[in-house]
Amino acid sequence: MKPSVVYWTNIPAPYMIDRFNAIASRGVVEFEAWFSARTYHHRSWTVDEAGWSFPFTYLPRISIGSRAVALPLQLFEKDVPEVLVGLHAEPTFFMSQELARRRGVRTIIWLTVTFDSWVRRRRWKEVVKRTMFPRVDAVFTTGGDGAAVARQYGVQNERIHFLPHNIDSQRLAASFRRLAPERPSVRRELGIVGMTFVYAGRLLKGKGLDYLLDAFAGVARRLPTETTLVLAGNGADEARLRRRCQEDELNVVFAGFREGDDLTRIYAAADVFVFPTLGDAFGHVVEEAMACRLPVISTSAAGEIRARVEDGREGFIIPPADSQTLQERMETLATNEDLRIAMGREGERRVAGYTADNWARAFEDAIRAVRE
Repeated sequence: MKPSVVYWTNIPAPYMIDRFNAIASRGVVEFEAWFSARTYHHRSWTVDEAGWSFPFTYLPRISIGSRAVALPLQLFEKDVPEVLVGLHAEPTFFMSQELARRRGVRTIIWLTVTFDSWVRRRRWKEVVKRTMFPRVDAVFTTGGDGAAVARQYGVQNERIHFLPHNIDSQRLAASFRRLAPERPSVRRELGIVGMTFVYAGRLLKGKGLDYLLDAFAGVARRLPTETTLVLAGNGADEARLRRRCQEDELNVVFAGFREGDDLTRIYAAADVFVFPTLGDAFGHVVEEAMACRLPVISTSAAGEIRARVEDGREGFIIPPADSQTLQERMETLATNEDLRIAMGREGERRVAGYTADNWARAFEDAIRAVRE
Protein backbone atom coordinates (compact mmCIF):
# COMPACT_ATOMS: atom_id res chain seq x y z
CA MET A 1 0.00 0.00 0.00
CA LYS A 2 1.32 3.45 -0.89
CA PRO A 3 2.22 5.66 2.07
CA SER A 4 0.08 8.80 2.33
CA VAL A 5 2.35 11.83 2.60
CA VAL A 6 1.46 15.48 3.09
CA TYR A 7 4.09 18.16 2.51
CA TRP A 8 3.13 21.44 4.20
CA THR A 9 5.09 24.47 3.04
CA ASN A 10 4.54 28.22 3.12
CA ILE A 11 3.83 29.18 -0.52
CA PRO A 12 4.08 27.42 -3.90
CA ALA A 13 7.60 28.35 -4.96
CA PRO A 14 8.36 27.30 -8.57
CA TYR A 15 11.12 24.86 -7.66
CA MET A 16 8.81 23.12 -5.16
CA ILE A 17 6.08 22.80 -7.79
CA ASP A 18 8.53 21.04 -10.12
CA ARG A 19 9.36 18.58 -7.34
CA PHE A 20 5.76 17.97 -6.35
CA ASN A 21 4.81 17.34 -9.98
CA ALA A 22 7.63 14.81 -10.21
CA ILE A 23 6.40 13.00 -7.07
CA ALA A 24 2.88 12.88 -8.47
CA SER A 25 4.00 11.59 -11.88
CA ARG A 26 6.04 8.79 -10.31
CA GLY A 27 3.09 7.57 -8.24
CA VAL A 28 5.20 5.89 -5.55
CA VAL A 29 3.50 7.74 -2.68
CA GLU A 30 -0.01 9.07 -2.21
CA PHE A 31 0.96 12.72 -2.11
CA GLU A 32 -0.76 15.97 -1.21
CA ALA A 33 0.60 19.50 -0.69
CA TRP A 34 -0.65 22.03 1.85
CA PHE A 35 0.20 25.70 1.42
CA SER A 36 -0.07 28.36 4.10
CA ALA A 37 -0.82 30.98 1.43
CA ARG A 38 -1.00 31.35 -2.34
CA THR A 39 1.72 33.99 -2.28
CA TYR A 40 3.26 36.70 -0.10
CA HIS A 41 3.33 40.40 -0.85
CA HIS A 42 7.10 40.38 -1.33
CA ARG A 43 7.10 37.49 -3.83
CA SER A 44 6.47 37.99 -7.54
CA TRP A 45 6.53 34.41 -8.83
CA THR A 46 3.76 33.42 -11.20
CA VAL A 47 1.35 30.97 -9.54
CA ASP A 48 -0.50 28.88 -12.13
CA GLU A 49 -2.34 25.94 -10.61
CA ALA A 50 -3.31 24.69 -14.10
CA GLY A 51 0.17 23.19 -14.42
CA TRP A 52 0.01 21.24 -11.16
CA SER A 53 -0.53 17.48 -11.28
CA PHE A 54 -0.81 16.86 -7.52
CA PRO A 55 -3.65 17.41 -5.02
CA PHE A 56 -3.23 20.56 -2.97
CA THR A 57 -4.96 22.68 -0.35
CA TYR A 58 -4.62 26.31 0.65
CA LEU A 59 -5.07 26.21 4.41
CA PRO A 60 -7.54 28.59 6.06
CA ARG A 61 -5.93 31.50 7.88
CA ILE A 62 -6.83 33.53 10.92
CA SER A 63 -5.34 36.81 12.13
CA ILE A 64 -3.48 36.87 15.42
CA GLY A 65 -2.36 40.40 16.06
CA SER A 66 -0.59 41.58 12.91
CA ARG A 67 0.08 38.06 11.62
CA ALA A 68 -2.03 35.64 9.59
CA VAL A 69 -1.69 32.05 10.80
CA ALA A 70 -2.53 28.98 8.70
CA LEU A 71 -4.64 26.29 10.35
CA PRO A 72 -4.26 22.64 9.25
CA LEU A 73 -7.78 21.64 10.25
CA GLN A 74 -7.37 18.35 8.38
CA LEU A 75 -5.42 17.03 11.36
CA PHE A 76 -8.71 17.01 13.30
CA GLU A 77 -10.47 14.86 10.73
CA LYS A 78 -11.00 11.11 10.97
CA ASP A 79 -8.46 10.21 8.27
CA VAL A 80 -5.01 11.73 8.70
CA PRO A 81 -1.91 11.19 6.57
CA GLU A 82 0.68 8.63 7.54
CA VAL A 83 3.51 11.16 7.19
CA LEU A 84 3.54 14.95 7.60
CA VAL A 85 6.51 16.95 6.33
CA GLY A 86 6.53 20.57 7.47
CA LEU A 87 8.67 23.63 8.02
CA HIS A 88 9.80 25.09 11.34
CA ALA A 89 9.79 28.84 10.86
CA GLU A 90 6.52 29.50 12.68
CA PRO A 91 5.04 28.22 15.97
CA THR A 92 2.01 26.85 14.12
CA PHE A 93 4.23 24.29 12.39
CA PHE A 94 5.51 22.93 15.71
CA MET A 95 2.06 22.91 17.31
CA SER A 96 0.64 21.05 14.33
CA GLN A 97 3.47 18.53 14.34
CA GLU A 98 2.78 17.82 18.00
CA LEU A 99 -0.92 17.33 17.24
CA ALA A 100 -0.06 15.06 14.31
CA ARG A 101 2.32 13.03 16.45
CA ARG A 102 -0.39 12.48 19.05
CA ARG A 103 -2.65 11.18 16.29
CA GLY A 104 -0.08 8.63 15.17
CA VAL A 105 1.29 10.57 12.22
CA ARG A 106 5.02 10.34 11.53
CA THR A 107 6.38 13.89 11.61
CA ILE A 108 9.29 15.29 9.63
CA ILE A 109 10.84 18.77 9.67
CA TRP A 110 12.21 20.26 6.45
CA LEU A 111 15.23 22.22 7.69
CA THR A 112 17.27 24.88 5.93
CA VAL A 113 20.03 27.04 7.38
CA THR A 114 19.21 30.49 8.73
CA PHE A 115 21.61 33.35 9.37
CA ASP A 116 21.63 35.97 12.10
CA SER A 117 21.66 38.72 9.50
CA TRP A 118 18.17 37.67 8.42
CA VAL A 119 16.60 36.04 11.49
CA ARG A 120 16.09 37.65 14.86
CA ARG A 121 17.00 35.05 17.49
CA ARG A 122 14.62 34.91 20.42
CA ARG A 123 15.20 32.86 23.52
CA TRP A 124 11.72 31.35 23.54
CA LYS A 125 12.13 30.21 19.93
CA GLU A 126 15.37 28.44 20.78
CA VAL A 127 13.69 26.71 23.73
CA VAL A 128 10.85 25.54 21.49
CA LYS A 129 13.25 24.19 18.87
CA ARG A 130 15.34 22.32 21.44
CA THR A 131 12.15 20.79 22.80
CA MET A 132 10.45 19.90 19.52
CA PHE A 133 13.26 18.88 17.16
CA PRO A 134 14.18 15.71 19.11
CA ARG A 135 10.49 14.68 19.14
CA VAL A 136 10.03 14.45 15.37
CA ASP A 137 10.65 11.21 13.51
CA ALA A 138 13.14 12.76 11.10
CA VAL A 139 14.71 15.89 9.70
CA PHE A 140 15.09 16.36 5.96
CA THR A 141 17.81 18.84 4.98
CA THR A 142 19.96 19.84 2.04
CA GLY A 143 23.46 19.00 3.27
CA GLY A 144 26.10 19.29 5.94
CA ASP A 145 25.19 22.81 7.02
CA GLY A 146 21.60 21.79 7.70
CA ALA A 147 22.69 18.60 9.44
CA ALA A 148 24.89 20.60 11.81
CA VAL A 149 21.90 22.75 12.77
CA ALA A 150 19.75 19.65 13.33
CA ARG A 151 22.38 18.15 15.63
CA GLN A 152 22.61 21.46 17.48
CA TYR A 153 18.92 21.08 18.36
CA GLY A 154 19.33 17.51 19.55
CA VAL A 155 18.49 15.44 16.47
CA GLN A 156 20.41 12.16 16.27
CA ASN A 157 22.37 11.40 13.10
CA GLU A 158 20.22 8.41 12.13
CA ARG A 159 17.19 10.69 11.94
CA ILE A 160 18.80 13.13 9.48
CA HIS A 161 18.16 12.53 5.78
CA PHE A 162 19.66 14.48 2.88
CA LEU A 163 17.63 15.84 -0.02
CA PRO A 164 19.90 18.24 -1.91
CA HIS A 165 18.10 21.14 -3.56
CA ASN A 166 17.68 20.94 -7.31
CA ILE A 167 16.78 22.98 -10.35
CA ASP A 168 15.61 21.70 -13.72
CA SER A 169 19.07 22.07 -15.20
CA GLN A 170 18.24 20.30 -18.44
CA ARG A 171 15.35 22.65 -19.20
CA LEU A 172 17.46 25.67 -18.26
CA ALA A 173 20.43 24.56 -20.36
CA ALA A 174 18.18 23.96 -23.36
CA SER A 175 16.55 27.36 -22.85
CA PHE A 176 19.96 29.01 -22.62
CA ARG A 177 21.18 27.41 -25.85
CA ARG A 178 18.01 28.52 -27.62
CA LEU A 179 18.15 32.09 -26.30
CA ALA A 180 21.92 32.74 -26.37
CA PRO A 181 21.77 34.12 -29.96
CA GLU A 182 19.54 36.91 -28.61
CA ARG A 183 22.41 38.29 -26.51
CA PRO A 184 23.16 41.30 -28.76
CA SER A 185 19.50 42.34 -29.03
CA VAL A 186 18.88 41.96 -25.29
CA ARG A 187 21.94 44.05 -24.50
CA ARG A 188 20.75 46.77 -26.88
CA GLU A 189 17.24 46.65 -25.42
CA LEU A 190 18.46 47.07 -21.83
CA GLY A 191 21.32 49.44 -22.58
CA ILE A 192 23.99 46.97 -21.47
CA VAL A 193 27.54 47.78 -22.51
CA GLY A 194 30.91 46.19 -21.92
CA MET A 195 31.75 43.65 -19.23
CA THR A 196 28.48 42.75 -17.51
CA PHE A 197 27.77 41.45 -14.01
CA VAL A 198 24.30 40.27 -13.04
CA TYR A 199 22.46 39.70 -9.77
CA ALA A 200 19.01 38.06 -9.66
CA GLY A 201 16.82 38.12 -6.56
CA ARG A 202 14.98 40.42 -4.22
CA LEU A 203 16.25 43.97 -3.79
CA LEU A 204 16.62 43.96 -0.02
CA LYS A 205 19.30 45.08 2.41
CA GLY A 206 19.89 41.50 3.56
CA LYS A 207 20.95 40.52 0.05
CA GLY A 208 24.17 42.51 0.41
CA LEU A 209 23.49 44.79 -2.55
CA ASP A 210 25.11 47.84 -0.96
CA TYR A 211 28.37 45.91 -0.78
CA LEU A 212 27.89 44.87 -4.40
CA LEU A 213 27.46 48.51 -5.42
CA ASP A 214 30.61 49.45 -3.48
CA ALA A 215 32.55 46.73 -5.29
CA PHE A 216 31.08 47.59 -8.68
CA ALA A 217 32.00 51.26 -8.26
CA GLY A 218 35.59 50.20 -7.62
CA VAL A 219 35.61 47.89 -10.64
CA ALA A 220 34.18 50.61 -12.88
CA ARG A 221 36.91 53.02 -11.77
CA ARG A 222 39.74 50.57 -12.40
CA LEU A 223 38.70 48.86 -15.64
CA PRO A 224 39.83 50.63 -18.81
CA THR A 225 36.67 49.55 -20.65
CA GLU A 226 32.94 50.05 -20.04
CA THR A 227 31.15 47.83 -17.57
CA THR A 228 27.54 47.26 -16.50
CA LEU A 229 25.77 45.79 -13.49
CA VAL A 230 22.29 44.33 -14.01
CA LEU A 231 19.94 43.90 -11.05
CA ALA A 232 17.12 41.54 -12.02
CA GLY A 233 14.50 41.69 -9.30
CA ASN A 234 12.30 43.91 -7.19
CA GLY A 235 11.88 44.61 -3.52
CA ALA A 236 11.50 47.11 -0.70
CA ASP A 237 14.91 48.72 -1.24
CA GLU A 238 14.61 49.30 -4.98
CA ALA A 239 13.90 53.04 -4.75
CA ARG A 240 16.78 53.61 -2.34
CA LEU A 241 19.18 51.62 -4.52
CA ARG A 242 18.09 53.55 -7.62
CA ARG A 243 18.79 56.85 -5.85
CA ARG A 244 22.22 55.69 -4.81
CA CYS A 245 23.13 54.57 -8.33
CA GLN A 246 21.99 57.89 -9.72
CA GLU A 247 23.88 59.91 -7.12
CA ASP A 248 27.07 57.87 -7.58
CA GLU A 249 26.68 57.80 -11.38
CA LEU A 250 26.88 54.01 -11.53
CA ASN A 251 26.01 52.20 -14.75
CA VAL A 252 23.41 49.92 -13.18
CA VAL A 253 20.45 48.53 -15.10
CA PHE A 254 17.34 47.75 -13.04
CA ALA A 255 15.74 45.01 -15.12
CA GLY A 256 12.78 44.34 -12.81
CA PHE A 257 11.50 40.95 -11.71
CA ARG A 258 12.26 38.22 -14.25
CA GLU A 259 11.40 34.52 -14.41
CA GLY A 260 11.49 31.71 -16.94
CA ASP A 261 12.86 32.60 -20.36
CA ASP A 262 12.94 36.31 -19.45
CA LEU A 263 15.51 35.60 -16.75
CA THR A 264 17.46 33.24 -19.00
CA ARG A 265 17.77 36.06 -21.54
CA ILE A 266 19.30 38.24 -18.84
CA TYR A 267 21.84 35.52 -18.01
CA ALA A 268 22.67 35.14 -21.70
CA ALA A 269 23.33 38.88 -21.91
CA ALA A 270 25.73 38.85 -18.93
CA ASP A 271 29.25 37.58 -18.25
CA VAL A 272 29.43 36.93 -14.47
CA PHE A 273 26.79 36.15 -11.84
CA VAL A 274 27.21 37.78 -8.42
CA PHE A 275 25.36 36.69 -5.26
CA PRO A 276 26.43 39.02 -2.42
CA THR A 277 23.89 37.77 0.14
CA LEU A 278 24.33 38.35 3.85
CA GLY A 279 22.39 35.21 4.73
CA ASP A 280 20.30 33.07 2.34
CA ALA A 281 18.86 29.70 3.29
CA PHE A 282 19.98 28.54 -0.16
CA GLY A 283 19.57 30.69 -3.27
CA HIS A 284 18.58 28.61 -6.30
CA VAL A 285 19.67 31.41 -8.60
CA VAL A 286 23.26 30.23 -8.14
CA GLU A 287 22.54 26.90 -9.84
CA GLU A 288 20.36 28.62 -12.44
CA ALA A 289 23.25 30.87 -13.41
CA MET A 290 25.62 27.90 -13.53
CA ALA A 291 23.24 26.07 -15.87
CA CYS A 292 23.53 29.13 -18.12
CA ARG A 293 27.36 28.91 -18.17
CA LEU A 294 28.01 31.90 -15.94
CA PRO A 295 30.90 31.87 -13.46
CA VAL A 296 29.61 32.61 -9.97
CA ILE A 297 30.83 34.86 -7.18
CA SER A 298 28.90 34.09 -3.98
CA THR A 299 29.39 34.94 -0.35
CA SER A 300 29.79 32.13 2.14
CA ALA A 301 26.47 33.18 3.74
CA ALA A 302 24.36 30.91 1.54
CA GLY A 303 23.24 27.48 2.65
CA GLU A 304 25.50 24.60 1.59
CA ILE A 305 27.40 26.92 -0.75
CA ARG A 306 30.76 25.20 -0.36
CA ALA A 307 29.19 21.94 -1.50
CA ARG A 308 27.68 23.71 -4.50
CA VAL A 309 30.52 25.90 -5.72
CA GLU A 310 34.17 24.96 -5.40
CA ASP A 311 36.19 28.11 -4.86
CA GLY A 312 38.41 28.66 -7.89
CA ARG A 313 36.63 26.06 -10.03
CA GLU A 314 33.06 27.16 -10.87
CA GLY A 315 33.63 30.59 -9.39
CA PHE A 316 34.67 32.22 -6.14
CA ILE A 317 33.36 32.16 -2.56
CA ILE A 318 34.00 35.29 -0.53
CA PRO A 319 33.12 36.48 3.00
CA PRO A 320 29.82 38.38 3.34
CA ALA A 321 29.91 42.17 3.73
CA ASP A 322 33.40 42.34 2.18
CA SER A 323 33.32 44.83 -0.68
CA GLN A 324 37.08 44.79 -1.19
CA THR A 325 37.34 41.03 -1.76
CA LEU A 326 34.25 41.11 -3.93
CA GLN A 327 35.79 43.85 -6.06
CA GLU A 328 39.00 41.87 -6.44
CA ARG A 329 37.16 38.74 -7.62
CA MET A 330 35.02 40.77 -10.01
CA GLU A 331 38.17 42.35 -11.47
CA THR A 332 39.81 38.94 -11.80
CA LEU A 333 36.95 37.63 -13.91
CA ALA A 334 36.47 40.87 -15.82
CA THR A 335 40.06 40.79 -17.06
CA ASN A 336 40.34 37.07 -17.83
CA GLU A 337 37.95 35.82 -20.50
CA ASP A 338 39.49 32.35 -20.59
CA LEU A 339 38.90 31.93 -16.86
CA ARG A 340 35.28 33.08 -17.23
CA ILE A 341 34.65 30.56 -19.97
CA ALA A 342 36.35 27.72 -18.08
CA MET A 343 34.45 28.41 -14.86
CA GLY A 344 31.18 28.72 -16.75
CA ARG A 345 31.69 25.33 -18.38
CA GLU A 346 32.60 23.73 -15.05
CA GLY A 347 29.45 25.15 -13.51
CA GLU A 348 27.29 23.84 -16.33
CA ARG A 349 28.81 20.37 -15.91
CA ARG A 350 28.32 20.44 -12.15
CA VAL A 351 24.57 21.01 -12.33
CA ALA A 352 23.92 18.95 -15.47
CA GLY A 353 22.36 16.04 -13.60
CA TYR A 354 20.03 18.09 -11.43
CA THR A 355 16.39 17.16 -12.07
CA ALA A 356 13.11 17.24 -10.19
CA ASP A 357 12.78 13.50 -10.78
CA ASN A 358 16.06 12.83 -8.95
CA TRP A 359 14.80 14.89 -6.02
CA ALA A 360 11.54 12.94 -6.01
CA ARG A 361 13.48 9.66 -5.86
CA ALA A 362 15.54 10.92 -2.92
CA PHE A 363 12.34 12.07 -1.20
CA GLU A 364 10.73 8.65 -1.65
CA ASP A 365 13.85 6.89 -0.32
CA ALA A 366 13.86 9.14 2.75
CA ILE A 367 10.14 8.52 3.39
CA ARG A 368 10.75 4.79 3.09
CA ALA A 369 13.60 4.97 5.59
CA VAL A 370 11.47 6.89 8.09
CA ARG A 371 8.64 4.35 7.82
CA GLU A 372 11.02 1.47 8.38
